[in-house]
Amino acid sequence: MDNSTDRAQQRLEWARQRCGQHDIKLEPASADASFRSYWRLGTAAPGQLLMDSPPTLENPLPWLEIGRRLHDAGLHVPEVYAADLEQGFLLIEDLGDQLYLGALDEASADALYRDAMQALLQIQTRVDTTGLAVYDQAFLLREMELLPEWYLGRHLGLDPAPWQRALQPVFLQLAAQASEQPQGFVHRDFHSRNLLVSAAHNPAIIDFQGALLGPLTYDLASLLRDCYIRWPDPQVHAWVEEHRRQLVTAGRLAPEVDEPQFLRWFELTGLQRHLKVLGLFCRLAYRDGKQAYLADLPLVFDYVQRAAARYPELEPLTHLPPPGPVMSAREQA
Repeated sequence: MDNSTDRAQQRLEWARQRCGQHDIKLEPASADASFRSYWRLGTAAPGQLLMDSPPTLENPLPWLEIGRRLHDAGLHVPEVYAADLEQGFLLIEDLGDQLYLGALDEASADALYRDAMQALLQIQTRVDTTGLAVYDQAFLLREMELLPEWYLGRHLGLDPAPWQRALQPVFLQLAAQASEQPQGFVHRDFHSRNLLVSAAHNPAIIDFQGALLGPLTYDLASLLRDCYIRWPDPQVHAWVEEHRRQLVTAGRLAPEVDEPQFLRWFELTGLQRHLKVLGLFCRLAYRDGKQAYLADLPLVFDYVQRAAARYPELEPLTHLPPPGPVMSAREQA
């Protein structure tokens, strides 16, 4: 019996013992970019999911701890019914399957983003940040260094060393500007695949375990410069300005930070994220076998090019080679 079969059996036995029913069959609900997976228990436990978070690969404790902070601040996150941290199994609330990504269109975008930005404002003004690790310049630089290694080196087959040298000044600029912003709770993946449409208290928020203390515009950039869906710049800028005003009203942002300054923070922080994502998506594909992420490279690359073209000091990024045609999993093998 291989390790995956062993884990599946442990997962099933835990679910059966927890629910006191021995005829339970687990059905996959979803998986994320980590080693975590989610399973429905059918009629044995309607409205509940089994979260499988193998402790040696994906410690479930940060998920529990960050989720508690968000819940205490009034955010809509999954309720936890039972937890076995030693095995890495949790029984949690099933928030459904209606991701923002599938619900967003021209008719729904304003209302859905308004709800999301209201939730983000709560995050930025109410969530306890005591003891959070800091999203500092060293961390931001390590993320961007995924680009030469995995996008340029592994995906495109180029020598990453000269690119690393050429891009390092840009990386340093982007990390420095992030540190100049007001710092606070950062979800780090606050976007359309981690927000669920909810009839009450919309949106429901998931995948928050990587939260850090970091730049104020990071989650806003994750949301509005989404790696999976694009909106026209004038519409995005209007949403950004609406959020800036809410932050000022809430006392979270100094009134002296005007619209152009805040928009620059937003764009450059989004650019840092997109550079990271180009490398991260390639690592997920080639190291972890999650090739579907390669299909999202063209949109992310285009974001990088369009943002870099607006700032002369970021000119080296305009020379990055495009991702090229995305191969199927069979072709990659």
